[in-house]
Amino acid sequence: MRFRLASRLPAVLLLVLAIGIPAGAVLQGADWPEWRGPARTGVSGETGLPAAWSPAGQNLAWKAPYGSRSAPVVFGDRLFMQTTAGSGPTLQERLICFHADTGKLLWEQTAFEGPVFDARHERSSFAAPTAATDGQMVFAYFGPEGLYGYDFSGELVWKSLVRFPTLGLGTGTSPVLFKDLAIIQRDEDEGRNSAIVAYDKQKGTEIWKTKRAIQISWSTPVLVEAGRRTALVTNGTELVIACDPATGKELWQTNGVDSNAIHTPLVGHGLVIMTADYPAKKVIAIRPGDVSEDKRVAWEYSKGTGYVLSNILYGDYLYLLTDNGIVTCLDPKTGVVKYEGGRVPVPARFRGSPVAFADSVAMTSEDGDTFMLKAGPAHEIARTNSVDEPVYSSPAIANGRIYIRGQKHLFAIGPKA
Repeated sequence: MRFRLASRLPAVLLLVLAIGIPAGAVLQGADWPEWRGPARTGVSGETGLPAAWSPAGQNLAWKAPYGSRSAPVVFGDRLFMQTTAGSGPTLQERLICFHADTGKLLWEQTAFEGPVFDARHERSSFAAPTAATDGQMVFAYFGPEGLYGYDFSGELVWKSLVRFPTLGLGTGTSPVLFKDLAIIQRDEDEGRNSAIVAYDKQKGTEIWKTKRAIQISWSTPVLVEAGRRTALVTNGTELVIACDPATGKELWQTNGVDSNAIHTPLVGHGLVIMTADYPAKKVIAIRPGDVSEDKRVAWEYSKGTGYVLSNILYGDYLYLLTDNGIVTCLDPKTGVVKYEGGRVPVPARFRGSPVAFADSVAMTSEDGDTFMLKAGPAHEIARTNSVDEPVYSSPAIANGRIYIRGQKHLFAIGPKA
């Protein structure tokens, strides 16, 4: 059915192998180099992060007047984010670099300038994807306006421009880094030319391209360790497909979410959990290894999801969030419900995805309020913090700070340098 809108190796070494950090780069223990962090889960293992903050200055290290809807990424003392400028027929799509400790603007580069190929959703941005970095290069993706590789000084090293239709709703997927590759899930309207494409990180040359009979999606793939093999697992309306990230060869597939594929898959407890909301709410827990098709799906659930925001798996619990902040908590191993109907204390809407740290799940609303949900099988909002301006992006956590990008400002929450 087609829908339209309508090991034993140390953990740090495993991470280095997974995302392909260059030999010359030093991975900081708490960097946030890609969409949803170092393991693409939205979860930070940092301790000592501030539990409370305010725009008046409580635990505010700095703020900078660069708001938008793309999330920041951080590597060491460098913070990168995408943005747009201009109006009418000409648009500039830019990559910005800040000093993460001080908020000083280090450089700003215009990747694309001119008329855009397609429209975007009125509540989204032409710079909605999140950049990705390996510590030597940073990769900015603007959908039909191209994928760009910059070095840390802001020098453009390469670009790849491929025009494709987005159903007039724009692009949501972000780059995934694997060893020497930058990988893009480039699904298109009608699915005639949808593909997963891998580029050489240093040169920008296309290394492999795997076509897929999938209509347009806005999801970012995840890397999953299953046995001795790494799989790149992609969310999709018709099919969930796993491929070898080194070659693009398909490893397995199973039925998709039968809805608009927007959410990033979740990984944990030996499962990959796919979620979607519209037109049908879907949660599908999938066994990613070499199993027979009749054993591929571990369990399913059909409530509790939101449209744009991705969900989160933290420790022993899976948290599903709706657009208006209703929380459902499941056992990720079995799908058994721990609680349903948990609410935030005030009416709110959510577009940014949650992050988790220090036994809390942080849910930031469109009003800029961050509700600190206590992790566990009982619903409790322990605290509410605010930046006092609209927020449509997802936070990043790196090196002792929480970074929240609002509509007008980028906030660094934590100790001053």
